[in-house]
Amino acid sequence: MKTIIIIAGPTAAGKTAKAIEVAQHFNTAVISADSRQCYREISIGTAKPSPQELQTVPHYFINSHSIQEEVNAGLYEKLALDYAAEVWKDNDVAVMCGGTGLYIKAFTEGIDNIPAAPPEVRQSIQERYEQEGMSWLQQEVQEKDPGFYAIAEIQNPHRLIRALEVLYATGQSITTFRTGNVVKRDFNIIKTAITLPKEKLHDNIARRVQVMVAEGLLDEVRAVLPYREHNALQTVGYKEVFDYLDGKISWEEAVEQIIIHTRQYAKRQLTWFRKDPAFTWFESGTGLLEEVVERIKNSNDFR
Repeated sequence: MKTIIIIAGPTAAGKTAKAIEVAQHFNTAVISADSRQCYREISIGTAKPSPQELQTVPHYFINSHSIQEEVNAGLYEKLALDYAAEVWKDNDVAVMCGGTGLYIKAFTEGIDNIPAAPPEVRQSIQERYEQEGMSWLQQEVQEKDPGFYAIAEIQNPHRLIRALEVLYATGQSITTFRTGNVVKRDFNIIKTAITLPKEKLHDNIARRVQVMVAEGLLDEVRAVLPYREHNALQTVGYKEVFDYLDGKISWEEAVEQIIIHTRQYAKRQLTWFRKDPAFTWFESGTGLLEEVVERIKNSNDFR
């Protein structure tokens, strides 16, 4: 049976290096599961693999789209299944690596068909959120969609904004489009995840942000200013620099906020992946390749 090896975990834990190591062992390719690294125009702030790393093994879903396009979990499901099928033509094993939990879930379990909102609806919500902040967003969702609010990650603005988009566009709660049905895939799925001790992960994040600054993060953000409303840019590393360019904070404050917000994001990633008991966790990736090789060897379905 065809097999996908998933390597997940928080940002700056070392997923890319481990995915390349595993892919080299099986002489196969890596399918990215990162919601921002697919955009050609943003490389520094997304911590994209280096050109050397991208040349080491074939990679899919990196530099595959323009920032002028919208990519979401529904589209990713279709793309990733196609990528995997292409890899499996020549190899029984493919590697998937990334920290976007929703994309990995879409690939492994399928995803509900939730309607996309018109750009003007998305923009109006985004503008209100930027003007009035998180408290407005929470209150709006609580009042307009109390059923969703009761089960929502109320500190996650992306989830709340998406709920409002669906509500404004369709007049229905986002929960009405969620069936909870899990698609049974016809391939073998091995779920692994990498983490580090908290202090080490925090140090890695701080170092990575300083490298981004040195490599030209500010110029990269300036170059995508015309697309600042794009979902991919409403994220850590870009929003803070937009605030600096808008004169709201100093450059030093922007850099410090990127570090803090990235650490908070890493914590949310850990929470997401730890909810799934199918993941086997490895500290710094040690022993991951050996475990994967053993599991494939012992799989009755693998041949």
